[in-house]
Amino acid sequence: MEPGLQWRPDDPDGKSNETIDAVDLNLPNMYRSWTVFEEPRSHKRLKMEHSLVNDLVGSNRNLNFSTSTNLTTSLPRLQFRDHVWAYTQRYLAIEAMEDAMGGEEKGHEEENVTKEEEEEGKEGMKLVHQLIACAEAVACRDKIHASALLSELKANALVFGTSFQRVASCFVQGLVERLALVQPLGAVGVIGPPAKTSTVSFETEEALTLVYDLCPQIQFGHFVANESILEAFEGESYVHVVDLGMTLCMQRSHQWRNLMQSLIHRTGQPPKRLRITGVGTCRERLQAIGDDLKHHAKTLKLNFEFSVVESNLENLKPEDVKTSDEEAIVINSILQLHCAVKESRGALNSVLQKLHKLSPKLLILVEQDSSHNGPFFLGRFMEALHYYSAIFDALDTMLPKYDTRRAKIEQFYFAEEIKNIVSCEGAARFERHERVDQWRRRMSRAGFQPVAMKIAMQAKQWLGKLRVCEGYTIEEDKGCLILGWKSKPIISASCWK
Repeated sequence: MEPGLQWRPDDPDGKSNETIDAVDLNLPNMYRSWTVFEEPRSHKRLKMEHSLVNDLVGSNRNLNFSTSTNLTTSLPRLQFRDHVWAYTQRYLAIEAMEDAMGGEEKGHEEENVTKEEEEEGKEGMKLVHQLIACAEAVACRDKIHASALLSELKANALVFGTSFQRVASCFVQGLVERLALVQPLGAVGVIGPPAKTSTVSFETEEALTLVYDLCPQIQFGHFVANESILEAFEGESYVHVVDLGMTLCMQRSHQWRNLMQSLIHRTGQPPKRLRITGVGTCRERLQAIGDDLKHHAKTLKLNFEFSVVESNLENLKPEDVKTSDEEAIVINSILQLHCAVKESRGALNSVLQKLHKLSPKLLILVEQDSSHNGPFFLGRFMEALHYYSAIFDALDTMLPKYDTRRAKIEQFYFAEEIKNIVSCEGAARFERHERVDQWRRRMSRAGFQPVAMKIAMQAKQWLGKLRVCEGYTIEEDKGCLILGWKSKPIISASCWK
């Protein structure tokens, strides 16, 4: 049996509602229904050719999974859809990686493609296959095979190599950590790593600053949030912003400095009072940001109040936030709410319902637009590989090969996200990014109503003035704005009330 068909997605209960009993894998009619896989919005349709179906079935063409066979004594009970999902994702990722590495297939057809570029494409595809095979081995808890593949990958996934070699190095780190936590066969899941401390290292803080200065992701979130806040505060005298996570706890709160400037120079009179409440787990750090903002507000002669609510999102209570009837409230969430998504369905809904009780005039939600919260490890791995390959491709275009700033951004910021997605489970896995469609469903269930963002033109003009490399795009999707790289969605922004 092929190693891939032994894979069983993480199932903490070891149970399944739909299992394969007496299902023959030689089912051409069923596979015909899966010959086309289409990703949302502008993603191209990827067709799985007949040869891929043959590879999927492979040597198991006449194999019958039945409880009466000896195979079931050594293999977990599988869902048929798990096979389809795993292999659909596998080949989807392979084609996606071809795009992320510069379109090798297209390049081979062009006369001006150099030999060096062809070799780079071949090495890149080899690396893709090795990564996927290693992820499957880790998912199967095959430590011997996974360790052998990791040894090869460490030699080929270079921190200062091509864009895909660099992103592969981050995934290798995650696979190494996950393999170290994998329990022997017969046990369930993985051993959870130690809980993450709230201490921010110098390297992480420096990398975050570089991401803000050099990449458009966070600045895009700040721009669309501030434009939406200014529109919501129009004509209001007493305004209040509740900032979840306090804009990633950056030392200089660029977002609120810019908002203060805009409020002072808005049409009509400045507000009589601006209040900002920072919500986070480190009071000292938040208070330092607040003191800096107070000093800035004083130079602008703006009446400003700042308060801190020391709490994570799960334990936040509406009464913790000091409010008054006369003020208009806006909730700001920049890359924060995905951390409140847990394996229990009601966890995030409970947080959102608490926020809804504050009766905000607007809630701005900015999140990574990718599906990194699936229940199955291999599916998350494939989706993350596609997503971060696009990000690293953008960095490859923006910064020179041996630029240490790029290495810091990749290894101390994005690598940390990748490792959390790949190596962690349970409460330790907090990078649970979801697509904007899923956020629409979640927000609606909590009682929020969508507010269309009417600033697409301003956002595109802002991106043009930002002077980053060509390739970044801003698209409107059902009232939301999506920042992408070469049509691959990266960050989504939406408004709710």
